[in-house]
Amino acid sequence: MTPDQVHYGQADEVYAARQKILDRAFQANPERFVKKPPEPPFKPIAAWIKPAIQRFQIQA
Repeated sequence: MTPDQVHYGQADEVYAARQKILDRAFQANPERFVKKPPEPPFKPIAAWIKPAIQRFQIQA
């Protein structure tokens, strides 16, 4: 998913569409998927173009 899709709340729709396509692929060719039906990758919870840098304090 693109950062734009995640930012504007379209991640659920994109995830569902990907799952639909994977379900069709599994129905058409189940022999290609040996262990289990395919699943799309996990949905991201945040989208960063340049993530914030974490600052660590050095304790003396």
